[in-house]
Amino acid sequence: MSINVEIQRPGAPRGLPTNIQMTRWLGHAVRHLRSTAELTVRIVDQQEGAALNARWRGKLGATNVLSFPVTGLTAIAPALLGDIVLCAPVLKAEAKAQRKTISAHCAHLLVHGALHLLGYDHEQDAEALNMETLERQLLAELGFPDPYLEHTTRP
Repeated sequence: MSINVEIQRPGAPRGLPTNIQMTRWLGHAVRHLRSTAELTVRIVDQQEGAALNARWRGKLGATNVLSFPVTGLTAIAPALLGDIVLCAPVLKAEAKAQRKTISAHCAHLLVHGALHLLGYDHEQDAEALNMETLERQLLAELGFPDPYLEHTTRP
């Protein structure tokens, strides 16, 4: 029983939490629903983030987090959840604008992405409320403030 996380940092972006921290946060989120899992996190720049967002969501510009759940491989790779892509410049800019620490915002985006890999969504109001409630709970257990409160101040 384990949660295996591969973290890819092309270009070695600076100022982000460590791989150990990210793996701990993801493990905590995933363990609420799965005892074993494999996933990859790729930390990208603005250009790669925009290209992925355009290709897979048909939207212009980079976004903070993208999730790519694996489907149809349960019989041969039951632990494989999928990939999470974080865009470092967007993550940092949002953290600053929202007056959050980079760690708190990164943890939130990773938990959010992991929940998408686990089948959660926020397209409908009831789904969004369910997902946000679980995000708040998981982040509180990790020692982070409610990510949906406006103007969270730095500690």
